[in-house]
This record gives sequence, structure tokens and C-alpha cells, in this order.
Amino acid sequence: MTQKQTILGRVSQLAKANINALLDRAEDPEKMLDQLVRDYTNSIAEAEEAVAQTIAHVRMAEGDLKADREAATEWGNKAAAAAKKADELTAAGDTAGADKFTNLARVALQRQIQHEGEAKEAEPTIQAQNAQVEQLKSGLVSMKTKLEDLKARRSALVARARSAEAQARVQQAVGSIDVMDPTSELGRFEDRIRQQEALVQGRAEAQSATLEDQFAELEDHSQDAEIEARLAALRGQA
Repeated sequence: MTQKQTILGRVSQLAKANINALLDRAEDPEKMLDQLVRDYTNSIAEAEEAVAQTIAHVRMAEGDLKADREAATEWGNKAAAAAKKADELTAAGDTAGADKFTNLARVALQRQIQHEGEAKEAEPTIQAQNAQVEQLKSGLVSMKTKLEDLKARRSALVARARSAEAQARVQQAVGSIDVMDPTSELGRFEDRIRQQEALVQGRAEAQSATLEDQFAELEDHSQDAEIEARLAALRGQA
């Protein structure tokens, strides 16, 4: 009985627990919820077993009570029959026979009183056990409801925590790739590309300048030949 009372107390305590207050005080709400789910699940299993055992004891006690009541009725009927027989024998003048059945009536009445006493003593105990069973059943219903709420709250909380963690990682990644920040990796990579492009352009211009100079030299030699030809013509006219 002590163990059942202990389980009943635990069921009542958990059934009345303020989950929101517990979560508000918890450093890690997810771990707190996991622990609460384990506590509720274990306590429900223990309480269900306690209810089953209590019900079994109550049903046995109720069977004994019924048997005592039936026995009390039976012995009462026997006492009445023996007393009637004793009266008949007394009327017939059979004193010895009358005494015999009178004694039987006394024995039957004694047995009747005994069974009535046992039944009377068992009744409050059975009532108390039935009340305890109802308390346990009520606590179990409340605990099962809270257990489902806990599981739902845990799933929602874990989903929110994971979503927040994912958002934090995305924001961190985005923050580390700032295209407007010249010190970022992307900015430095862009600078290297620009340098390479400028170098290619410079080399192209250098090669182009060399060819122009060569053509310029050819052009200058052509003018010299023209000058010499005209000079020879002038001399021929003289």
C-alpha cells in the first residue's frame, strides 16, 4: 500500500506540474522536455501497474465481501430454521430436542454475526481502495494528456531550434561573402582577375606598339627614297 501511495503522490505531482514554469527556469528547454517525457512515461507505466494491482485487490475484497454477506444470510436462515424447530419440539414436550435445536440456532447466529462483522469491517476498506483507484485513473488521464502535450511541444521546440540554427548559419555565410568589402575573399579574387586582365591588355598594347614602330620606320624610308628621286630629277634639269 505504501508503494501505491508513493506512486499516487508522484502521479498527482506530475499531473499538477506547471510545464511552462519548468521550461522558463530550464537552461536547456529541449533537455528538460526530454527528461520530462521520460519521467512521465515511466511514471505512467508504474501507475498503470499500481492501478491494475489495486483493482485486483479490490475485486478480491469485493468477492470476499459478497461471500460474507451470503454466508451471513445463510447462517441467519439456518438459525431461524433451528429456532423454529426448537419451538415445535418445545410445544411437543420434547425438551431435549428443543435444547439441541436451540443450541444449533445459537451457533448459527454466532456464525451470522461473525460474517456480518467481517463484511462491515471490509466495506470502508473497499470504499477507500475504490476511491484510490479513481484518483489514480484521473491522474493517469491527466498525465497522458500532458505527455502528448510534452511530445508536441518538444517537436515544435526542436524544429524551431533547428530552424534558428540554420538561419544563423546562412546569415553567417552571407556575412562572410560581402562583395562590397574589398577585404573579403571575393573582393581579393576580383582584384587578382582585374590585375590579370590589365596585364593581358598591357601586353597586347606593347605588341601593338612594336608593330606600329616598325611600319613607321618603313614609312620613313619610303619618304627618303622619294626625296632622293626628286633631288635627282632636279639635278637632271640643271
